[in-house]
Amino acid sequence: MADGGHVRLPDGSMVVAVALPRPEAAGTGLIRILVHAPNRARALTRLRNLGLRAVYLRGNALPPTPDEISAVLHHPEGIVWRCTTATGPLASWRSMAALRRAS
Repeated sequence: MADGGHVRLPDGSMVVAVALPRPEAAGTGLIRILVHAPNRARALTRLRNLGLRAVYLRGNALPPTPDEISAVLHHPEGIVWRCTTATGPLASWRSMAALRRAS
């Protein structure tokens, strides 16, 4: 289960945001993952296919902000993450490949 939310875009697609515990080897705290997909179920399937098996989104408590939506829409993979506690230059959005390397 994850904190997060979703936003439907004008073209009908969705941006889903989830906050998950950071993998142990990569440090402590939470990471926020953004996924762009045709619908909410497809976004969660993309996360599960990357190995995040226990991701479920109930409710819409923390929907993505306009800045987060822009970040994921401009990323070629349509899926990005960053630490929720990072500030400064380390607060940039990263690809999922970077998360897999860190863990």
